[in-house]
Amino acid sequence: MSGGGVVAAALVAHVPTLGRAENTPEYQQTLVQAEKMMGAAIREAVKPDLWVIVSTHWVSTFDWFTTCQAKHEGLCVAQEAPNLIPGLPYSYRGDPEFGAALVDAWKEAGVAAVKNEAPNYHWDYGTYVPMQYIDPKAEVPVVGMPVVLMADHGECLRAGAAVHAVAKKLGRRVVFLTSSALSHLLVRGRHNWPTPERIEADKRFVDLLKRGSLDEVIASFTEYSKKTVAEMGGRALATMVGVAAAMSREGKPIAAQQYGDYAQSSGSNNAVVLIGDLETLANVQKSAAKETQAPMPHVTDKDLATLEDTE
Repeated sequence: MSGGGVVAAALVAHVPTLGRAENTPEYQQTLVQAEKMMGAAIREAVKPDLWVIVSTHWVSTFDWFTTCQAKHEGLCVAQEAPNLIPGLPYSYRGDPEFGAALVDAWKEAGVAAVKNEAPNYHWDYGTYVPMQYIDPKAEVPVVGMPVVLMADHGECLRAGAAVHAVAKKLGRRVVFLTSSALSHLLVRGRHNWPTPERIEADKRFVDLLKRGSLDEVIASFTEYSKKTVAEMGGRALATMVGVAAAMSREGKPIAAQQYGDYAQSSGSNNAVVLIGDLETLANVQKSAAKETQAPMPHVTDKDLATLEDTE
């Protein structure tokens, strides 16, 4: 294995019906299976030292934070959907050294940053939901970070680049996770897709990542995020692009691989996409091909009707 740095980055989904299998409709099961398969393959092929995850459901107004707790443990409650995620347990190791170093690097880059050392801090569901599938046995430590409302896309790009720099400095093999939807103009009715125009814009964004066209992604990003009403103004996605751009400056061509299919949730569009150099993507795909997934529980029309009533 090579030395430190962000060795892969991924877009992952967190829609609240993924929180418990009995609540997940058939059309969203592709996301669960994709996260399980990709997570297992990453752990086998990449052997990361650390997950760093940015969640659109940890929202900071002014400052960038990192979780600097040595242990992440508690019960996750989704404030917007406590009936779906009512207090689900989690227990993962943290990495206070990495968290503190990232805060220092952000400050050096002119980004307002503060360590989150609150002993009673609990994960938001945007962090919890994908982590339970990406790393269900909590094999790898986790550092979390929020989206920041005062940050423009340029600041998000710089914040993402700093993650790679700190990983190199500390010799950590990091996989960066972005817990976010693509299009995100929400409507009532979990079965609803975004408009066809927004779906096409999402597919173009992902296709550019697949081709490794990061300059074009960056140049068109603000227009894309406005057109699709990207979740949290596209800030988490922009941070991911900043990470990928920093990875690309190591000299290896960067591309992306999609796992599973797109899936809708109340007008949002969701996907699971892995970004890395060609060798890493090939190794992860080889490991993924060996994975077998257990069938998901069947959710009846009556179950879905009950869920729709909660929106």
